[in-house]
Amino acid sequence: MLHFAYGSNMDPASMRRRCPTAIAMGRARLDNWRFIVTLDGYASIVRAPGAVVHGVLWRLGPRDLAAINAYESLDSGLYRRRIFAVRRDGRGVQALVYVARERRAGRPKPGYQEVVVAGARAWNLPEHYIEGLLRWLPARPGPMRAVESGAIR
Repeated sequence: MLHFAYGSNMDPASMRRRCPTAIAMGRARLDNWRFIVTLDGYASIVRAPGAVVHGVLWRLGPRDLAAINAYESLDSGLYRRRIFAVRRDGRGVQALVYVARERRAGRPKPGYQEVVVAGARAWNLPEHYIEGLLRWLPARPGPMRAVESGAIR
C-alpha cells in the first residue's frame, strides 16, 4: 500500500523506527488541500482549492501498515484513513492519507513541528513550503527563533 506522509511520517529516522520495511518512493504532492496543525497539536490537512500539500510517498508492507495505524491512533479516532490521488513524478497515484478528526487550527505539541520541518528538509521540499511549515512553530523569546536563524537544520 502507498502512504502519502505530510507530517511527522516524512521524517526518515522516525519512519525507520515505526515502519522498518517501508520503502521511500520520494516526494509527492496533494493538490487542493492545505497543511494545518489542529487543536489536538498534530498535523492534518483541510480542503483548500488551489493549495498544495507537499510530502513523501512510502510503500508500506502489512506490518508497517499496522504500526502506522497504531501510531496515528485510529482506535481513538484521532485520525481517519482516506485514499486520495496524489502526484508523484507528474503521475497520479492512489495513496493512503491520514486526516485528523479535528479541523480547527491550533498549536503544535512541543517538539512536534520541529520533526515535521526536519522531514520536509530531509526530502528537499520546496523552500517556500518549508517556510510555511515554520510559521507553525511557537514563538521563542529573543529577536529571532532558532529555526529562522538557521540553527536548526
